[in-house]
Amino acid sequence: MAEEVTVRGVDVKVRGPWISFLLAIVTLGIYYLIWYYKTNRELADYGRAVGRDLGDSPVKSLLAITIGWLVIVPPFVSFFRYFGRIAAAEEAAGFGEQRNVQWLGFGLFVLALYFLPLEIPYAQSELNRIWEAERGRASQPALA
Repeated sequence: MAEEVTVRGVDVKVRGPWISFLLAIVTLGIYYLIWYYKTNRELADYGRAVGRDLGDSPVKSLLAITIGWLVIVPPFVSFFRYFGRIAAAEEAAGFGEQRNVQWLGFGLFVLALYFLPLEIPYAQSELNRIWEAERGRASQPALA
C-alpha cells in the first residue's frame, strides 16, 4: 500500500515498486498511465518547492507516451526527460550528481517495449529514495 508523505510542503506517495509494476500488468497498462501522470506531478510539485525545473506539465508527458506513439519519437523523449528529472530531483535531495539514473531508466524503458515495464520498479524505487531522504531531513532537529 502506498504511504502518503509531505515533503517540503508537497504531498507525495511512497509506493511499493513491485506493487506498482504488478498493478500495471494486472490492469493491462491502465495503472501505468496513472502512475506515470502522478509521479510526473509529484516531480513537478517537488521541483517548484526546491526551486528546480523538474517539469511543469504532467499532462504533456502523459500525452507523449499515449498518442505520441503515432509519431514514434515523443514517448522516447518523454521517458528520457522523465529519468533526467528523477536524477535532478536526487541532486536536489542531496544525493550528488546522478548520471546513471537517466540512462539506466531510459534503457529499461526501451527494454520494456519488448518485455515487461521494468522501468516502473526502478523509477519508483529512485523516487522512494528521494521521498525517504527528504522525510528524514525534515524530522532532523535544526541545529542552533
